[in-house]
Amino acid sequence: MSLQAEFDAWAADGRDRGMEERHWHTAKHALARMPVEAGDTVLDLGTGSGYALRALRETAGVGRGYGLDASPKMLRNARSYADDDALSFLRGDFGAVPLAENSVDHVWSMEAFYYAQEPIRTLREVRRVLRPGGSFYCAVNYFEENEHSHGWQDNIDVEMVRWSGPEYREAFREAGLHVAAQDTIPDEETEIPPVEAFPTEGWETREAMVERYREYGTLLTFGVAPE
Repeated sequence: MSLQAEFDAWAADGRDRGMEERHWHTAKHALARMPVEAGDTVLDLGTGSGYALRALRETAGVGRGYGLDASPKMLRNARSYADDDALSFLRGDFGAVPLAENSVDHVWSMEAFYYAQEPIRTLREVRRVLRPGGSFYCAVNYFEENEHSHGWQDNIDVEMVRWSGPEYREAFREAGLHVAAQDTIPDEETEIPPVEAFPTEGWETREAMVERYREYGTLLTFGVAPE
């Protein structure tokens, strides 16, 4: 199945809102770290429902936001959720961003980068569209160190990229981005039942669930375009 078909189906089922709700637990903490100032231009790679742009518009007063997604149905939903002329939702591929060189101040991507068919090319596109000193915040919970995520590939027909933290840093540098920071953001809001409730439908032990959400959480890599 193509990336478009996969996520068109998700959008039709209302799963875009479900992703927004799940990702918000850690996304809000990552978004709060972005050095966004009023009037800045932001690109959201794999925008889904567009929740990140809506949040940045409301809290930071971004001047212009572009949400890029391969799914027309995701984009249709995102437009319906955002009654704001400052936000535009574009259909396109991560490897060929339809924006000019040096045209955005910040790029954001939450739980989407691992769908890039050519990840190094995607990072080079990020570098191309960023203005000097611009930032890229890339957040993923499907990564090598998080062993609990490894089986996710079995549940989706689209090929996913599973890199380790060091591989993300190396790839950022290869694409011409300085790596300013990398860490993990724990999910403190997902409820973890008491020990006597296990095994559950999704978890054999409470320890495994704690490790997934409280220890591994979301891997955030923060890159900066050279001045």
